[in-house]
Amino acid sequence: MRTFIAIDLDPVIKRNLSDFLGRLKKLGPKNISWVREEGMHLTLKFLGEIEEAQAAPVKNVTGSLSKTYPRFPMAVKGTGYFPANPKYIRVLWAGVEEQPGLMSLQKELESELEKLGFAREKRAFHPHLTLGRVRTPSNLKEILEELEKNKTTDFGQMTVEKITFFESKLRPSGAEYTALAQSELS
Repeated sequence: MRTFIAIDLDPVIKRNLSDFLGRLKKLGPKNISWVREEGMHLTLKFLGEIEEAQAAPVKNVTGSLSKTYPRFPMAVKGTGYFPANPKYIRVLWAGVEEQPGLMSLQKELESELEKLGFAREKRAFHPHLTLGRVRTPSNLKEILEELEKNKTTDFGQMTVEKITFFESKLRPSGAEYTALAQSELS
């Protein structure tokens, strides 16, 4: 099964981002796969394909780690894209402020999962919410202008109360996510 660990978003933030996506979609390019509102989340660790037997140890890690972290604030602000060169854009995103609790939780989660045999991410963690995946980086001028206009837009704040271990099933209509376990922060 294909899995990841994430922070699910507050419904108000999802609605704000969905409204913004509605504006982006009207700009026209068909070369972008847009994230659906129900699928919006902040990925802390993508695990990829795992065996059923690996799920229980992952749940144990998220459960025990969550008990050591207090709830913390999270702000979603700004927009942009990866990579920085417009000729090679692959991801359109909304930013998540680098709050100490978030950064520490992600770092420790990465470390604990490495002990279970999951490879450590090679790139540094830059918290962001994927809004769309660009299939071919052409006809994006208006999209990039809109992202630039919203590079400081505040999409909302929330208190992170739990982390979720998700299964992702890829469907023709887009990814479907099922929560395998939710771990409440202390």
